[in-house]
Amino acid sequence: MGSSFTLGIGENAPGFSLPATDGRTYTLDDFADAKVLVVFFTCNHCPFVVGSDEVTRETAERYAPQGVRFVGINANSPNTYREDSFEGMVRRMQEHRFPWVYLHDRTQDTARAYGALRTPHFFVFDARRRLVYTGRGVDSPRDASRITVNDLDRALDDVTSGRPLRVPLTNPIGCNVKWEGRDAHWMPPEACDLV
Repeated sequence: MGSSFTLGIGENAPGFSLPATDGRTYTLDDFADAKVLVVFFTCNHCPFVVGSDEVTRETAERYAPQGVRFVGINANSPNTYREDSFEGMVRRMQEHRFPWVYLHDRTQDTARAYGALRTPHFFVFDARRRLVYTGRGVDSPRDASRITVNDLDRALDDVTSGRPLRVPLTNPIGCNVKWEGRDAHWMPPEACDLV
């Protein structure tokens, strides 16, 4: 299922070792205690991220008591948008204090391993770290006042309740990942819509 570029439903979470804004380096194993792990590709400047970050915060806080942890990863090249630099990430976390660790994927290897398409792009893994949901967080990330469905919340409701996911796959909505050395709108040729 899914394209060859983006991780498919049922596949295992790829490992990583990335520096965070808190000064530590995190690997996938550092989140071994999480019953459910949400890895999402995000950045500092994208209007779809900025428009929906507070909704993502509410979802993260709602499910934290059930053992759900969130990991944000910025893989955007700062050569495309200077605001996406590591320093910009640190400032953003100091300002907003989001309830997730914020990791920097400078080489973009992690973004490629997961097949991140846009910012934001969410990947939800179960206790065995198999992918159970990937796609958008909400249907109107740029303007939260127009949200009619919170797909991420629905996916987490299903997985924490032990139900099969009603909708395991949606298309992420947002700016494309800013790939190093490429035009701002370039997408890998094998990348395609998930549904």
